[in-house]
Amino acid sequence: MSELQKPKSKFGTLPVFFTAVSTILGAVMFLRFGYAVGSVGFLGTLAIVFIGHLVTVPTSMSIAEIATNQKVEGGGEYYIISRSFGINIGAAIGVALYLSQAISVAFYVIAFAEAFDPVLAWLADAHGIYITDKRMISVPAILLLSILMLTKGADLGMKALYGVVFTLFVSLVMFFMGSTDYQMQGESFDMLAHVTTNDDFFMVFAIIFPAFTGMTAGVGLSGDLKDPKKAIPLGTVSATLIGMVIYLFIAYKLATNASPEDLVSDSLVMSKIALWGPIIPIGLAAATISSALGSIMVAPRTLQALAMDKIFPSGGLNAFLSKGKKKNNEPVNSTLVTVGIALFFVAMGDINSVAKVISMFFMVTYGAICTISFFQHFAADPSYRPAFRSKWFISLLGAVMCLFLVFKMDAAYAFFSLAIMVLIYLGLSRFNKEKAGMANIFQGVIFQLIRQIQVFIQKADKDDQTWRPSVICISGDAFERPAAFELMRWISHRYGFGTYLHFIKGYFSKETSEQSRSELERLIRVADISDSNVYVDTMVSPSYTSAIAQCLQLPSVSGKENNMILFEFSKANPVNLGLIMENYSMVRTSGFDTCILASSDRGLEVKTEIHIWITPSDFNNSNLMILLGYVILGHPQWKKAEIKISTIVNKSDMEEEKDELLELIKSGRLPISANNINIIEREEGRSIKESINEYSRDADLTIVGFRSEAVKQRGEELFMGFEDVGDVLFVNSTHSKEIK
Repeated sequence: MSELQKPKSKFGTLPVFFTAVSTILGAVMFLRFGYAVGSVGFLGTLAIVFIGHLVTVPTSMSIAEIATNQKVEGGGEYYIISRSFGINIGAAIGVALYLSQAISVAFYVIAFAEAFDPVLAWLADAHGIYITDKRMISVPAILLLSILMLTKGADLGMKALYGVVFTLFVSLVMFFMGSTDYQMQGESFDMLAHVTTNDDFFMVFAIIFPAFTGMTAGVGLSGDLKDPKKAIPLGTVSATLIGMVIYLFIAYKLATNASPEDLVSDSLVMSKIALWGPIIPIGLAAATISSALGSIMVAPRTLQALAMDKIFPSGGLNAFLSKGKKKNNEPVNSTLVTVGIALFFVAMGDINSVAKVISMFFMVTYGAICTISFFQHFAADPSYRPAFRSKWFISLLGAVMCLFLVFKMDAAYAFFSLAIMVLIYLGLSRFNKEKAGMANIFQGVIFQLIRQIQVFIQKADKDDQTWRPSVICISGDAFERPAAFELMRWISHRYGFGTYLHFIKGYFSKETSEQSRSELERLIRVADISDSNVYVDTMVSPSYTSAIAQCLQLPSVSGKENNMILFEFSKANPVNLGLIMENYSMVRTSGFDTCILASSDRGLEVKTEIHIWITPSDFNNSNLMILLGYVILGHPQWKKAEIKISTIVNKSDMEEEKDELLELIKSGRLPISANNINIIEREEGRSIKESINEYSRDADLTIVGFRSEAVKQRGEELFMGFEDVGDVLFVNSTHSKEIK
């Protein structure tokens, strides 16, 4: 059990709710919401609230769903994302999330200093004391806040949180109880009234959206909650919905109590409306300090969780950042780092540009959470049984809205934010290679998608309009002779599908089962190293015949039936050829096209020529041989190669054969040059094998057709006698293929 799990958790639902709602009803509400109403009108502001909550409501519901399925430990949002997408992807988003939370501390403290405008004005007028640099307020404030957090920890944060939430509540009550002469004058309420500014709708939205982003603030306390599965859903969803309702009423109150000009020009216009004006700066101070408290509690815990997962390249750094107090695991060192980052940005004084990046990072985080929930609805994972369920279309809506809005708000910052997270991911993957890759959530979705596609294909019309090879190969020599696997790799690269089965002779037992798993791991490594698209597996069977019978009944990885089987034997030691001949009639009965590869010891990395031999006796095979040659050319290893077709015909048929092949070339159905067609006159006393040995001596692969009748008559001898050429692929087609 990790150290993050050891301390006794003590917080209930209220801290989650208060942390979220005090962040939602924060600095933006007091300082900039009037600007929104004045800039885009009451209806425009309602649209901003509605669009913003198309992100926040799905996100809060997604968090509630995930939190009721898994134990959400220390790290909050980071824990949810990393345990769903995998450590590296989760950490890439988690680092960005942490930076947003840390910089948010500075953002809220700077906003806290804005609440002192009436005090600064009073000091200047009454006592002649002029304080023009508000960093004289913000820097001491963050230092005091940090000292209190380091010495008292989250307990003080919770106690202070209750006080500031009460103050926030009183300020809102007094705001709604107040009124102005603007309302008393009885002017008709114009829902579209606004001033003309250079700020378009989405620019105003970008400024206001951070007001809605506090709903996940309470999730960061997950490691300190008694029952996260209850506290997080209830606290998060209720804070989001209550915040939305309050914003709607605030927008109406502002629109009916102040002119658009006053709303835009006066950042503290709410104090002019409230029953007691000074309560608004006090409420602003309470809201901003509570948001800062929430961020300074949450951000170090996110950083501590990142370090606990050892995502940083230095073991010492991970140990330093993950260290907490023995009593309650307060993240002291992570708090120091967070304070340092916050102080840096507070010292800058102006973080408007950085605030955009913060919004981008939060938006990406929300999008990731909604995407997790959406995927889980389709992954059909038996272990995913949340007590609270959102709807898949709500989660999808949240994910799509996040993607849309992140670019509408500021495309440049969106690309910048995403680029930072990609760089973080690449860096983490380099130092944490064992944690690379997606988590099971993607596998579950892919498995379900494949299942649905395969069922659909099976039910669809089987009258194929185009033919493509779906080959199955069974061989017991996978590690001795890779020729068959190489051919499967070429066929499966682009146009075809391949299943390679490594045959293990014997009865199924504990020993052969272990051998099967071990050799399958070797095959997968080989397939991975060679970058193949071949599906590999092992088969334990008491005989070669029973193994062939089994593999003929296996489905193809394409989702349809296999249509071709590949055998292989060594020309130098043709032991396997006898076994192939013994089982050929069974294969023929299955209706499969049959390929038999006679492999040689010759092997060149760069392939240049494929020779296809067409004889008068196997025209039924010719189109399949040509199609296979074309399929093989699709592999990068054959990118510099060309097909050469040779045909042996009687003298009287030479012109007719030549014209037919040239017509195929002209129509574009043969990817070869006319110069690569070699029509050979049949000579008395000269066998076809002799011609092949002469003309295809330098070919990298020679394709030759054979007939079933010839197998019955000549058996193994049919495939022997090609010593002067390299690899030979013998092809038998059950029916003629069409070259389109």
